[in-house]
Amino acid sequence: MRKKIAQRLGYECVSRDVLIEASDEFNIPEIKLVRAIHDSPSVLERFTHGKEKYVSYIRAAVLKRVLKDNVVYHGLAGHFFLQEVPHVMKVRIIADFEDRVKEEMKRENSSAEKARFTLRKDDEERRKWGLSLYGADTSDSRLYDMVLHIKTLRVEDAVEVLFQAANRACFRTTPQSQKILEDLSQAAQVHAALVAGFPSARVTAKGGKIFVSSVETSLLLEREVIAEVTKLVRKVPGVEEVVVSTTHSITSD
Repeated sequence: MRKKIAQRLGYECVSRDVLIEASDEFNIPEIKLVRAIHDSPSVLERFTHGKEKYVSYIRAAVLKRVLKDNVVYHGLAGHFFLQEVPHVMKVRIIADFEDRVKEEMKRENSSAEKARFTLRKDDEERRKWGLSLYGADTSDSRLYDMVLHIKTLRVEDAVEVLFQAANRACFRTTPQSQKILEDLSQAAQVHAALVAGFPSARVTAKGGKIFVSSVETSLLLEREVIAEVTKLVRKVPGVEEVVVSTTHSITSD
């Protein structure tokens, strides 16, 4: 379906491509990136920011591609990354569960029982993933501009509905909405550059000015840490100014 709507709109269709790009750019095995946006984080991963590192790389790759405009992105997590961009239409496509079971059986040559187990497990993992990393359930309709159920509504009908909606004035790119996307993308590139060494860092961007907060350090090392963070941030293209704020860890004597 994603290819059909992309063809109808004359847009580029992006899906697994971003994982390959993120894998190449950040030298991370693609399978780790796939698991990062599929499986819910374990207790240990929540503590060590394990999955957040890989999600950061994927977010940077997704936003870089979407920045070009006229793109249909298909994949888990995109709606989380792009919530703040008004001209990006967020859509959830759902299908009847038993229809999904039949497709899973056909694709994996499995029994109905195994297909149902797999689909329920996948759905639950995605729900836990969103709750853990973003505090939101992926099935929450408020995350989307539109939710379409493919049953009575056929694929061809859904494509036409999406085509008409995408051409509404509210989803047209404006200089203001493009600026929001540019800032989000730059913040994502900066976060990806920092996350391995400074996993607690939070990043926002405003017209080339980068604000990095929640960088954990001790008072003794604060100046060195700020200098290192600033150095890493300035390597990202388009950065004009860097503001770093820290939080102090408690150390014992």
